[in-house]
Amino acid sequence: MAIDAICLQAVVEELRPQLLGLRADKVQQPARDQVVLLFRGKRLLLNAGAGAPRLQLTEILRDNPAEPPMFCMLLRKHLSGARVAEITQPPLERLVRIEFDASDELGRAGKRSLVLEAMGRRSNLILLDEEGRVIDSLRRVDADMSAARQILPGLFYQPPASMGRLPFLEETEDGFAARFAAAPAEKTLDAFLLDQYFGLSPLMARELAFRAAGDVDTRVFQLENSSPLWRALAGFSVRVRENRFTPVCLFRDGKPLDFACVPVSQYAGAAECRTYPSFSALLDAFYEARERHERTRQRGADLLRAASTARDRLRRKLALQEKEYAATQERDLLRIQGDLITANLYRMERGQARLECENYYEDNAPASIPLDPLLTPQQNAAKYYKRYAKAKTAEKYLREQMDLARRDIHYLESVLAEIGQAETEQDFLDIRAELREAGFLKKQGKGKKEKSRPAAPWEFRTSSGLRVQVGRNNRQNDKLTLKDADRRDIWLHTQKIHGSHVILRCAGRSPTEEDVAQAAMLAAWFSQARESGNVPVDYTEVRNVKKPAGGRPGMVVYTTYRTVNVTPEEAVIKSLLAK
Repeated sequence: MAIDAICLQAVVEELRPQLLGLRADKVQQPARDQVVLLFRGKRLLLNAGAGAPRLQLTEILRDNPAEPPMFCMLLRKHLSGARVAEITQPPLERLVRIEFDASDELGRAGKRSLVLEAMGRRSNLILLDEEGRVIDSLRRVDADMSAARQILPGLFYQPPASMGRLPFLEETEDGFAARFAAAPAEKTLDAFLLDQYFGLSPLMARELAFRAAGDVDTRVFQLENSSPLWRALAGFSVRVRENRFTPVCLFRDGKPLDFACVPVSQYAGAAECRTYPSFSALLDAFYEARERHERTRQRGADLLRAASTARDRLRRKLALQEKEYAATQERDLLRIQGDLITANLYRMERGQARLECENYYEDNAPASIPLDPLLTPQQNAAKYYKRYAKAKTAEKYLREQMDLARRDIHYLESVLAEIGQAETEQDFLDIRAELREAGFLKKQGKGKKEKSRPAAPWEFRTSSGLRVQVGRNNRQNDKLTLKDADRRDIWLHTQKIHGSHVILRCAGRSPTEEDVAQAAMLAAWFSQARESGNVPVDYTEVRNVKKPAGGRPGMVVYTTYRTVNVTPEEAVIKSLLAK
């Protein structure tokens, strides 16, 4: 869900005492819609993405592109070294304005404002000068896009127009009763609230209806009078005016469903309501998995398409090869038919379309052999022998080609698993380069070399302090296992399931069962079995892992292994993350 105005107010009230007076040390733009301001150990995330616009402090480290975008360079020019003077939000608006005390290139004092409009598809991030003019924005809006409101450099900034409904904080009991009496009888209570009042989210409207009537589907005619619903709305209004908020997140089947600024009871036992120490912690937890999937969708769309297309093409090719291979297994019939034609040449005539004879290979059973009328009997026999020889040669060739196709399909499925786990821009660049080297993507032309930095494996620590390294892609898996790891380290991988190579660095020690179990949980987490339970993970010393001849990146064979079954848990994985 997108953050609503009340939750945004709660976040602003939480951030204001933490950020006022702090100097912006760095400005980063890890993604197209995200800007991160670094303040003395604090990371302020401003997200203007359509699906998750918000403002929060974040603990999640986001990888930055090798070349910063132009908007990031502009923000660095105006905000680096600037101090936060004020953070404001117009009442019940999904808009936050951060005022900075800044200075220009000549050291002259001035003001700058960074405005976050957290409004779904119309979300934006806008930099203003001290006169309120637009310096630039994340998304420019011209007259063709909006005739009523443009956001272009040099124009005075105009906030979005009001929705025209009454802000619920301004309602009175008498006014509410009059509106309720005039409402259509069949309208649900939550729909009535959303139609009449500005500032309420659908979740909160349903919650107020539930608190008033005990059911989110209650209709206007089912309430004797407006008092229960008014008490629910008035009580919520008091909490909002007094800034009495509680960060809660709703979970269903272990996955985040929604979040709110007050406890939510409408789901009863269908969802779990968890309280967080801060709204920033709540938003990190809620959006982390969603952002990972969104990054995969945006950055990895072409890679997913290329790998999926190549895999599907190979599957179709393999199906045809298997059909042809099955036909070669019947080649002995061709030889027998050639023998029978040869044995019966004396009784055949040119132009004959079929030979009826006895099959002396099967106790003289009757046999009917199709012939080409345009060929002589001898030529018909030669034709069957040629088809037999061709099928015999094709069997070996097809077996080799099918093995190659199965190898490449297995490899591409591992690449698809990598793309699903990729988090940073460098991860996608590495996978792209890997697919180019394997021949599944066209190689770049001259002068189009992508800027990249070598990515390091994921680093973790077991509870006893042993290092655990996890490969991010197939090429890194090869390097980690075959070059970097000590031959006495422990290598782990999910059994017959695509996933990352995991190396438990033993450092001359004998790992405990707990060390192995935690490393195995990492292997299960960074695999296609992340959402499964009781996942089998094989482990052995690195010395027992070899690269097969002609194997694709990431493909290895191993011997003398043992297997442990684990169920990956996100909380455990985060506790092992090396800081």
